[in-house]
Amino acid sequence: MRAEDLLTLERVACDLPLTSRKRVLEALSRLLVEDSPDLPETLVYDRLLARERLGSTAMGHGVAIPHGRIPGLAEARMACLRTREGVDFEALDAEPVDLFCALAVPEQAADAHVRLLARLAEVFSDPELRRRLREAKNAEAFRAVLLERLASGNDG
Repeated sequence: MRAEDLLTLERVACDLPLTSRKRVLEALSRLLVEDSPDLPETLVYDRLLARERLGSTAMGHGVAIPHGRIPGLAEARMACLRTREGVDFEALDAEPVDLFCALAVPEQAADAHVRLLARLAEVFSDPELRRRLREAKNAEAFRAVLLERLASGNDG
């Protein structure tokens, strides 16, 4: 699947005034179902929350990648948001998180799920990318920066 299809502009939000893990997961769930009226937001939220209960999806450096397998979902999709202030997401480095990239995959797509998670972790480990995402002026710029990196395959 092309990165442009995985992350549509409708599924990106910047500078939301969210202050809790619950509110972030709710916002990400809303974004993930934005262009799929038949996909229940509560189902997506419940799956993201269930995964968080297993352990924080924060990877450090102010980044978290909440994810879940969603029954009835036809194709993988991403949603990204940047919060105005960092949110306590129980990161191992104890840093608050302000960059969130949620991933929803079809329930049966275990291999694709693991590959996408690994790719996102690789991409978000780059300090230059994180800086550029934090400086992006709006959702369109944020998406462009992330898609450029996802498409590049250059992780050095």
